[in-house]
Amino acid sequence: VILSNGLVKLTILKPQGYLTGIKYGGLDNILDIKSSESSRGYWDINWSLPGGQDRYHLLQGNEYNVISLSDDSAEVSFRSTYTPTSEVILPLSIDIRYILRSGVSGFYCYAIYERPPECRPFDLAQTRMAFKLRQDRFHYMAITDEKQRIMPMPQDLLPGRGKQLIVPESVLLVNPINPDLRGEVDDKYQYSTDNKDGGVHGWISSNPMIGFWIIFPSNEFRNGGPTKQNLTVHTGPFCLAMLQGTHYIGDDMVAHFEEGDTWRKVFGPFFIYLNSTDNVSKAYSLWTNAKKQRLLEEARWPYNFISSPYYHNAKERGSAAGTLFVQDRYLSKSLVPAKSAYVGLSVATTEGSWQTESKGYQFWVQTDSSGAFTIKNVIPGTYRLHGFVPGFMGDYLDSAPVTITSGSQVQLGDLTYVPPRDGPTVWEIGYPDRTTVGYYVPDVNPKFVNKLFMNSPEKYRQYGLWDRYTDLHPDADQAFTIGISDPKKDWFFAHVARRGKGGKYFPTTWKIKFTLESVSNGVYKLRLAIASATRSDPQVHVNNVDDEHNVFQVMNLGTDNTVCRHGIHGLYRLFSIDISSSLLNKGDNLIYLTQAREGDSLCGILYDYLRLEAPASSERN
Repeated sequence: VILSNGLVKLTILKPQGYLTGIKYGGLDNILDIKSSESSRGYWDINWSLPGGQDRYHLLQGNEYNVISLSDDSAEVSFRSTYTPTSEVILPLSIDIRYILRSGVSGFYCYAIYERPPECRPFDLAQTRMAFKLRQDRFHYMAITDEKQRIMPMPQDLLPGRGKQLIVPESVLLVNPINPDLRGEVDDKYQYSTDNKDGGVHGWISSNPMIGFWIIFPSNEFRNGGPTKQNLTVHTGPFCLAMLQGTHYIGDDMVAHFEEGDTWRKVFGPFFIYLNSTDNVSKAYSLWTNAKKQRLLEEARWPYNFISSPYYHNAKERGSAAGTLFVQDRYLSKSLVPAKSAYVGLSVATTEGSWQTESKGYQFWVQTDSSGAFTIKNVIPGTYRLHGFVPGFMGDYLDSAPVTITSGSQVQLGDLTYVPPRDGPTVWEIGYPDRTTVGYYVPDVNPKFVNKLFMNSPEKYRQYGLWDRYTDLHPDADQAFTIGISDPKKDWFFAHVARRGKGGKYFPTTWKIKFTLESVSNGVYKLRLAIASATRSDPQVHVNNVDDEHNVFQVMNLGTDNTVCRHGIHGLYRLFSIDISSSLLNKGDNLIYLTQAREGDSLCGILYDYLRLEAPASSERN
């Protein structure tokens, strides 16, 4: 199938729906002509039967249709319909769509996934659209203003040119084709981005200078909400439209479908934007132009040219508005506006569960300085209002259902978030923002550098930082003294295991030293806000490491893989731990934080924020 508007020419394999050619800007094909026709522009999925092994599946149609055709636009469909004939068949009907519009320098992609009533149970882990570009032309990637660079060639990842490290996706470039990259580490996870921080990413070619960009006009169809991290680009050169995935959270993100469950979701549309320049000195302008195009696409959302009846246009959507305040009587006697908070509508019904919600749509915005917000263009349905506020731990949830209908403007009024709090603050470490920003991130081992992150606020993206803890604390673990120590210098950003003799890894115990002028009778509360956890066995002891003084213990917490994937947050968790006053001393005290897992170099806990609260009765003492 060939679609052309005079600017862009698409070639799509019929009836499968594989995008095999993109002609633009003097290149006969932007996609990798050395790859097979099914490996250039394609949709894929990772799924499994309940309890079974992961299965990888290239999505393809078996029926081709022209959905709409006019002088202004063409929309084509490549559909496969599920029939319950064999267990090896993916239990979904898939409709892949491409749209090419007159005068538009790019094209739109989306797909409709549907489970008919007769479908057997299955689990959906990941789905995306991937583009493999010409490796002889596309060498420069851009995902933010700061994160842009010349990338390695795919051959550099092979033995002889690259050396695989203990993380399978991490390769040390020992003899790359481009000698300037020698000694660097390449890892696709180093280029991950939060949904809220992305929106456009892509590549720029040389000779001719062409920009290839994926633009998300909305994140409503992507799972996990605004803080979900997704891959963007990686060596290949690959450009990814990640739609549903488990990265940085793990199995909790998997969407589980029982036998007979019906489901339909429209993934997209997202926009593939193409731009070019004849002036080499203006190559950067392709990136700035792509950012402007992203804003234009966001302003046009929801699109008015989509033919599927399952895609809701602006008139079919509604909105919800309100103002969020925070009530914490230990900080202020009056309500505090929840400024710059994230609030969103999700079908998730419990606090924080929007992070792992993977079946429905989510609609998120940030509040203004007064805490006011309006969530526009919401698909009709019944939701709960969720939120989180920088500077305050925990998750906000308004338990009252929010029902959106076509054209409705729901007024939610004034809303109040009461964050977890039992008593006055004795001490606190960090700032509650659901990440480890503000803690000490070490310099990378010079053997494993990625130059992009050498002088970057994202220096945590460097490879192998888990071993830097041992380099800094070879014999004794970290000790932090309240009122003296500085989190930016003295609190390692990840609580990991220590490398010992023979390369074995051993548990680590951090100490928090603090002084109490007096001890109030009752229960103290330790708030432990965790930004991420991976295969960890956290324990908390007070003043002595024995069973009598153990106040908290969890086994095998988390599957986030944040440590090895160079992140500073994953699945947010909050633990509130009771500490009897009988365990505390007037004068000097110690809290021991133990990561008890051994033999695992990549396990770890990333703390967001810690706070010790005195009993509420201490105010009256």
